[in-house]
Amino acid sequence: MELPDEILSQIFDLAADEDVIFRHGLPTVMAEAAWFKNALNEWSLRSPQDAINIIQRRSYATKKAIMLTCKTWRRLGSEFLYRCLFFDNPSRLHILCKIMESYAENNQESGQSSIGLGWWTKRIHLTRYYASPSRGVSEEDMCNALSTIVRHCPNLSIFTVEWPMPSAIFGLVANSLFKYTRKALHTVHWHVSAEAIPKIIWALDSLPLVLAAHIEFDPPAQSTELHESLHLGSAQDIALNLPYLQQLTLRGSFSEFLEQTMEWNLPGLRNLSIDCGHSRTDIPDIIGFLEKHGHKLKILDLNSIPTLEVPDILELCPQLEVFSFNADWRFQAPTLPATTSDGLPIADDSSSEGISRQRRRQSNTMRLSLGSYFNETSILTRTPHPRIHTIGLHGLLYAFGVGYGRVFSTEEPFRSRVVRRSNDLNFGALNRAQFPQLRCIRILSRTLLNDLNKADGPVQDDEVDGMDRWERWWDRCHESNIRLEDCTGGEFGELPQDEEDEEKDSEDEDEGQDESEEYSSDGYSDEWEVQVPPIEGNQDGPHTQELRQLIKECQAMAEEREESAFTGFIGPAFNLAPSMSLSTDYSGVADESTSATALDQNKAN
Repeated sequence: MELPDEILSQIFDLAADEDVIFRHGLPTVMAEAAWFKNALNEWSLRSPQDAINIIQRRSYATKKAIMLTCKTWRRLGSEFLYRCLFFDNPSRLHILCKIMESYAENNQESGQSSIGLGWWTKRIHLTRYYASPSRGVSEEDMCNALSTIVRHCPNLSIFTVEWPMPSAIFGLVANSLFKYTRKALHTVHWHVSAEAIPKIIWALDSLPLVLAAHIEFDPPAQSTELHESLHLGSAQDIALNLPYLQQLTLRGSFSEFLEQTMEWNLPGLRNLSIDCGHSRTDIPDIIGFLEKHGHKLKILDLNSIPTLEVPDILELCPQLEVFSFNADWRFQAPTLPATTSDGLPIADDSSSEGISRQRRRQSNTMRLSLGSYFNETSILTRTPHPRIHTIGLHGLLYAFGVGYGRVFSTEEPFRSRVVRRSNDLNFGALNRAQFPQLRCIRILSRTLLNDLNKADGPVQDDEVDGMDRWERWWDRCHESNIRLEDCTGGEFGELPQDEEDEEKDSEDEDEGQDESEEYSSDGYSDEWEVQVPPIEGNQDGPHTQELRQLIKECQAMAEEREESAFTGFIGPAFNLAPSMSLSTDYSGVADESTSATALDQNKAN
């Protein structure tokens, strides 16, 4: 039976399973990781990006198998094979480039349709790789091949390049994206050097339909200072209009770029992620950016080593629903405001905000400080934030005494105590007084969760009170009806467990498996866990008397019978002595259930 081409195409589409990789949004810090067994048979965490890469590899294997089945499937499967182009080896770029060029030349010579293989391509993903002499591919060759492939893909909507592109190479690739894909491209992931900021600005200006942008900036060359190496030229102070940009992720040395975005028109921005990496000096002007674009943000992720002013940030983002910050940040400890003799707060006359605003802020600080968490919490908000329901926590590597945090606690005991104290204060600030709608707290560090798994839980000793800290945090969340999660989305404290290998005799297992599964860990069948009314002694009917007589006979038979060979694994109830397992008093529920269990055993024997 031959199926129509339309039905086969639908089947191939379902088999390819590419819905996830064609989404225009990019994974955020709230995307869940997953446990898996690595090559060493050890538990490890798979990041969301790694999971997407695995999906692409698996999809390619499925589509390749479809192409090799028959000529009809090969003809129909070509569309699916080229929909997603995933590369983890740069040499493959040249092979694909030659195939696309050859196919286009053959179509041109034969006068056939101008639609090439790249017409079906919606996603190009070049993952990070490690350069080696054996690959024999220069950056210039890769750039030329990538530009040629883009030229053949007019319907490209997702362009992801994880390996760092030099400024000159990125300029050529961005020019190809502008010429051939500007009407279809919606998602970009670029990794460039800080010197390429002007070209990034011009590239975004030429792609006004972008919905999501992930841009990672490597630090500038060490031979020159930052302000000397970044010459923006005509890209400086240019006002870009990106009305459709909803998600923006910036990582690395992006301070100069963020300063330029303050004058841009970003009416649709709802998701902002900021990651400063390991930089301790290059602090971006987050406050200035949020003053222009923070009033409509729904998701905000901030991760840096230097402390940022969270109260000011949350005040600028009234619509925020999901917020992430570094739990290692050290904020000013809550203190009571100065008051007059009659108890009124003393206003700061030197403040430009006015007496009334100063008094209002001080009264809010007093109200929060005098709550049940006094001296146990930082002040993250000046007024309770009405919308935040989920908070993510970066850092916390020193909180539980595992991994690198254990070594750091031994070498720098005072600094480690300061960090752990900040962890406690910041976690204490996640309460209903400051966040009335808070429902979930998520620990975001995969490194911490891996270390906890290797150490089999938090460490508790004279130097680190990791287990006590976990219990305090868990109890506080439980009392407030707040879910405490790890980066996998599971409850924080649940680690992966290996299945216990049980050695059983195969013959005994076949004969006693059904009977052993019937009993719970207490030795009783689950069906007896319900409450059954006791039998009243004065209302014995004829059926009850027959049952009593039958039980007595079974009891007598059980006393004379030898111990069964299956007693060791059927259930704990059968390990009791006959006089203990069968009682002569039948007015209780436990006695009746035990007697019924003994009756079933006798029938089985």
